[in-house]
Parts: sequence; C-alpha cells; structure tokens
Amino acid sequence: MGHKVNMVCFEAPLRHPIDFLKKVNFLNSARLSYRAVYQAIKKGWHKLKALDNVEKLTHKIRPRELVAGTTSKVYHKAQLWLDKAKTYGQIDEAYNESVKALNSIPQDPDRMVLKVGMIGEIYVLLEPASNQEIEEILGNLGVEVERSMFLTGWTRDNLNKNSEDVVTCHEAAKSWIPVAIGGHGQDSVGHTVLYAQRGFDGVVQLAPFTCIPEIVSKTVLTKVSRKYDIPVLTFFLDEQTGKAGMATRLEAFVDLLKRKKLARLDTHPAVTS
Repeated sequence: MGHKVNMVCFEAPLRHPIDFLKKVNFLNSARLSYRAVYQAIKKGWHKLKALDNVEKLTHKIRPRELVAGTTSKVYHKAQLWLDKAKTYGQIDEAYNESVKALNSIPQDPDRMVLKVGMIGEIYVLLEPASNQEIEEILGNLGVEVERSMFLTGWTRDNLNKNSEDVVTCHEAAKSWIPVAIGGHGQDSVGHTVLYAQRGFDGVVQLAPFTCIPEIVSKTVLTKVSRKYDIPVLTFFLDEQTGKAGMATRLEAFVDLLKRKKLARLDTHPAVTS
C-alpha cells in the first residue's frame, strides 16, 4: 500500500537489557523519563491482568448461562469499562464491576459441561479474529475452555524459564518431545498430557497454516491421544478458513465428546460431571 514500516521486535528484557532499552528509546517519541516509561508499563500490566482474569471467568460462565449470548454481551461491556480506565483505582473498579456483572448472569449449575483444553501457537490462540472466535463457539456448545496460554502467563514464563508452570509442562512433554523444537510445539504436547491427567474431555489445537512446530506436535499428539484416551481436534488456520465450516467440525467434535462422557458415566455412575 506504499507505507514504510518499521517492525520493532522486543526480546525478553532480563536476558537482553541493552537491546530492550534501545528499542524503548526508539519508540519513546514523547521523550518520557525511564521512570515514566516504567510506570506506564506497570499500569498497562495491571490492566492486562484484569483483562485476562475477566476473560478466564467468561470461559466458566458461558457454557452454563441460561440465555445464550448473555456472557458475550457482558464481556464486551467489561472490555469497554477496562479500556476507559486510566488510573489504578479506575482499573480495579472496572475489574470488580466486570466480575460482579458476569457472576450475576443466570446460570444452570446442574448442566453437564464438557472441559476442553486449548493449545497451539500464541497468535491464533490469543486473537479471536484469527481463530474465528472459537472459544465463544465452544462455550455456546456447552464447553468450558481452558486455554494453555494468556498474554500475562506467557510474559511471566518468558521472563522466568525456570517457573514451575514451564518446568511442569516440559517435563510432561519429555517422553514425546525431549527438546525445544521452536515455537510452542513442545508446550502443546506437554499441555495435552497435563489436560489428560486432569481428566479433561478433549483438546483443540490451533495453528497457522504451515507452522512447522505445530505440525510436528500434531504428529506426536496422535500417539498422545491414543495413550491417554483424550480426543484431539486440530485446526490449521489461514485466510481461507471459514467460521461456518469450523463451527460444523466443532459441533461434531463436541457431540462425540458428549457421547463418550455419557458412556463413561453410565459405566461408572459414581463419577460426576
């Protein structure tokens, strides 16, 4: 389109401090002090944690709501409230109001809800526009989604490669992929094993078309699925991916998960949903 573009890629600041400061200076057109930049980052992080926590709550409430679409409407309002919040006090107030509004949505506590883990490459996991709002589709089908990655968690894990979550995930993947293969391939396998061990009903893998780490992990996940008896559905996404086609595949997947769960409950009546 004729525009000149400068792409600035930030590496982990604790491992590349000089590079991080140079890029901050490059982007700091207002010439703010380092203290002001730090305060801005700190406040942004506070808001980001609130946004992630609100989104996690929607994943629990949406499959249990009595009126379809209510959670999505309230979530949209919550995003606007948090977007307008400028101070720490306003962020906390917006967050508390969001949690209150979501928890006030009428729910069916006795509904049988499936639990599905979501794994894959970071961008298609985090960006609803790229994954056809898959979490909302699954929630409306009666599925509680637990995503393996949120921006706050990913940032913390990259700042501290020895965090408990990272070590646990890589340990779970060790028998299948003993070394990092780039991207999130090793994490996808590790999280699938952990979801299976926690009794999840299924896993959905999301990846950009031609993403080699996720292609490798998909091959391994076939064996993981068989060993742990956990169904895995994979989507490779590109500009040709249609929401209707994805929804149809998800409906069939969820239907199979429900039949599998009901069969298990009939065999073991003491097991609850």
